[in-house]
This record gives sequence, structure tokens and C-alpha cells, in this order.
Amino acid sequence: MRISELGERSGLPVQTIKFYIREGLLPRGVTAGATRAEYGDTHLERLRLIRALREVGDLPVAAIRRILEALDDREVGLHDLFGTTQYAIGPHVDPPDDDPDRRAARADVDALIAELGWRVSEGAPARDLLAQTFAALRGLGFPVSLSDLRPYVDAAVALGSHETRRLPEGTPREQALRGMVVTTVLYERVMMALHRLAQEDASARRFGSS
Repeated sequence: MRISELGERSGLPVQTIKFYIREGLLPRGVTAGATRAEYGDTHLERLRLIRALREVGDLPVAAIRRILEALDDREVGLHDLFGTTQYAIGPHVDPPDDDPDRRAARADVDALIAELGWRVSEGAPARDLLAQTFAALRGLGFPVSLSDLRPYVDAAVALGSHETRRLPEGTPREQALRGMVVTTVLYERVMMALHRLAQEDASARRFGSS
């Protein structure tokens, strides 16, 4: 297909597609003439992935480039590819170096992960995100204990297992990465919405009028 058709099918302006090519996010088309190049379904799928990362994940071009470089590097294993994607997606919070409450909360997060036996790298952004949240909860007078966290831990374990099982052995890399984007970016929003709906239902049943 020509670049104009690629734009129509992807929903992106031609100038945006050309920008992604210049930035190295999208491979060039196959030369079919002095001023013409042909594009295929692989270009279309890559554009849809880039669009999801940009529009839903709100990622900068540099972060998308890191993800796609890992995707195209066949020496990068699937677990490392997932890690690159998750860390690029974020969210990123400042480390707790200058805040004693945050440092204490980060130590508690590290202890929790060790107690649960989770295999999580020291640099995982979610460690600092959880520490920031723990510190805020304590500042509001809500101490955090494992018993408080247990329902959330159990739900997280179930979700993590469910999401990885959805990708059977031999899943193509680009399909696996799309699955990572879907579960991390889109289904997190689904979970947030379901949580709020369930809260409203529980409140209505307990505190609402009959």
C-alpha cells in the first residue's frame, strides 16, 4: 500500500507517519519508484502499536524508541522486553532520597516484596510509586499493614498470573508486546473503573437506603 493508504488505515496523518520514519520508530517502505514506496501490514501493525503508546500510554518518542529497539533486538528475551516496556510506561516518581518518610516507606516496600517472594528488580518504578503511596497514607493517619494489603496483593497476583497465561509459548514478539500494552495501560483503566463501580455498589448496600 502507498503511504496515503497507510495513513487512512492507521488513522494517522501522512506527516505524522513520515515523522515516525525519520525518528526511527517505523521502518521505511520498500522502494517502488523514484518517489514512491510501498508499505505492508507490518507497518500498519507497528503504527497501531505506536499510536497506543502515544495516545493511551502518553509516552514520549524517546520512551517508545527504547521499547521498539528492545522489540526488534532478537537477543532481548520476553521478560526483559516486558521490563523495558513497563519501565518506559511508568509512572515515574522521584526517589525518596531527601524525604525520611519516603525512605522509611521504601524500606517497607522492599521488605514486603521480599516477604512475598516476588522476583522484582531493585530499580522497578513501581517500588517508588508504592512507597510514595504508603507515605501519603501514613501522613493521613492510615497505617499500612500486610493484613490491609492482603486483598490487593491477592488481586495483583491473580491478575499478573492471568495476564502472563494469556500469552502462550511461542507468541510472536510484537503480539506479546501489544498484549503487554493492553494489560498495563488499558486494563489498568478497566480495573480502576471496576473498583470504583464495586465501591459504589458496596456503599449503597451497606450505607444506602433500602
